[in-house]
Amino acid sequence: VIFLGLELMSIALYILVGFLRGRRSSNEASMKYLLLGAFATGFLLYGIALIYGSTGTTNLREIELALTQGRVNGHVTLLSGVALLMVGLAFKVGAAPFHMWAPDVYEGAPTSITAFMSAGPKAAAFAGFFRIMFVALKPITEEWSGAVWVLAALTMTVGNLGALSQHNIKRMLAYSSVAHAGYVLVALASANEKGITGGLFYLFAYTFMNIGAFAIVIAVGKKGEENLEISSYSGLGFRHPALGLAMTLFMISLAGLPPTAGFFGKFYIFSGAVEAGLIGLAIIGVLNSLVSVYFYLGVVVSMYMRQPVGEAHALTLSPFARAALVVTSIATLYIGLAPSRFLQMARETVSSLL
Repeated sequence: VIFLGLELMSIALYILVGFLRGRRSSNEASMKYLLLGAFATGFLLYGIALIYGSTGTTNLREIELALTQGRVNGHVTLLSGVALLMVGLAFKVGAAPFHMWAPDVYEGAPTSITAFMSAGPKAAAFAGFFRIMFVALKPITEEWSGAVWVLAALTMTVGNLGALSQHNIKRMLAYSSVAHAGYVLVALASANEKGITGGLFYLFAYTFMNIGAFAIVIAVGKKGEENLEISSYSGLGFRHPALGLAMTLFMISLAGLPPTAGFFGKFYIFSGAVEAGLIGLAIIGVLNSLVSVYFYLGVVVSMYMRQPVGEAHALTLSPFARAALVVTSIATLYIGLAPSRFLQMARETVSSLL
């Protein structure tokens, strides 16, 4: 059922990415996503088949019971299935080194679709990732946690270093999305209740701050497809103070600075890693967060400390765009100022899995 859900979602995304049929970049992005996605699907399905062959079931609780009782037909077959499964899921969440589709697809897709892809489908894929690894494969945590450790460290590092050199804001946010997948993988590597709780909290918070940032990208660009260079944001803070202030809030939250939702999300994730004894991974995560401050605040510097490039264009926001910015801005700030309620919701969700 998890496989069917993920693939039905993916098929819809392939179509949405190529929605602007008159644009070559949109068509190219859709084709790349389709071909690489189909390839990753093979890994995912083959992994499921091998796990079924070694445990005799596809039910998550039954797999957990079989592993707990040692009823496994071929341990090598089981581990091979887990490895292939992780490759397929890593592609779905955009984890390195299976992330190469993300920058091109995010840049080529309509910006509204990019905003949706960076939040909704990523959260859905991580939900499946958590349920499979933390429920079905929990009895063999020691055998897969090391691989997730490496995956998390590599994803955070590749995402942040890739974002450093970007001048197109959609590509920058694409690499940023890869890095944030790495932070959530830290929670999975922790394999404890505190880490998973932090991961769910972070996904919830990330949805608002990332969609808010893309909403401003759409507002600044004409239908979201022009003025995509970071230099296009020069002077935005003075020409359109409300947009500049909202973008500053989203960039600060994505960087993980207090008192925003992003800060507490990373705090809970790294706390779970330290509690699990993954101090090295937590340090790598903190260092990556420091690196990310450079390119996130680079957008803020451009808005407030650089002269506008070319003629300034009047920006008109629809009532829906205004509502989206208000909701995402308030949520990003409120979750950071009063995180306990949302953390409790995440904790109750994790408790239901146990």
